[in-house]
Amino acid sequence: MPRQWRDRLAALVMKGLALVCVGLALSISIALLAKSWPVITTSGLRQLLLGSSWHPRQGAFGCYPFLIGTLWVSGLAMALSIPICLLCALYLSEHARSRLRAAAKPMLDLLAGIPSVVFGLWGMLAVVPVVRWLGWRAGVATTGYSVLAGGVVLAIMVFPIIISVAEEVLRKVPLEAREASLALGATRWQTTKHVVVRAALPGIIAAIILGFTRAFGETMAVLMVVGNVARLPRSLFDPAYPLPALIANNYGEMMSVPRYDAALMFAALMLLAVVLGFNIMAALVLRALERRLA
Repeated sequence: MPRQWRDRLAALVMKGLALVCVGLALSISIALLAKSWPVITTSGLRQLLLGSSWHPRQGAFGCYPFLIGTLWVSGLAMALSIPICLLCALYLSEHARSRLRAAAKPMLDLLAGIPSVVFGLWGMLAVVPVVRWLGWRAGVATTGYSVLAGGVVLAIMVFPIIISVAEEVLRKVPLEAREASLALGATRWQTTKHVVVRAALPGIIAAIILGFTRAFGETMAVLMVVGNVARLPRSLFDPAYPLPALIANNYGEMMSVPRYDAALMFAALMLLAVVLGFNIMAALVLRALERRLA
């Protein structure tokens, strides 16, 4: 077979595989929409998204407490992880010696490969008692199973994603840009802040978005430490009930309740929509970064 035909065949195969991936995402979305359509038509999107009452036996399927609980835990995790991850990535890319950098990479890979249930067990044994003690010192009655415990566990879980991607993006900044800044009299910190970080900013944002998607969709670790109480959290020491935990705890039970299955499918559809949206944003930002540094 001529080389030209082999190249065309390879291009068609890769294009077909890409279309299969897109079709798979669309098919999952359509399936979830079809399964959740009964509760959407009967309860309405407004009641589902903004209702705070979750009583399946009474036909009340307000997802607002679960959505807010997810945002609380994920937002706290990102607030805790972003500064630490960015400082670690800056140190590894700009200041660490090659031996230390080579030792840190396998440790990050190991941290990323730990199962979420192990993080959940560690959170129950180590984080929850500390949160309970902090609540006692602050004069707040808490069991320790709270938004704060879930946020801390999730923050540690997203460390390897954000650090690895951000460090890789920072190292892609051309060495000539650093040398030109230093030659003009800028200090090393000024070069890092005004040249390296500015050039790598789209990629850093993409790393944060990827970390957020991991935190938003995490199930097992959050389920084990967040408390799983279906009410709006008012402080970091209150329990919450994120959407992934709702689905994991209840799917397969009480399926005889009308529209209960559809309500859980709607919760899954909301998760999928948010995760897909953030992944698309990350892909667009990374593409822009590649064009900028080319």
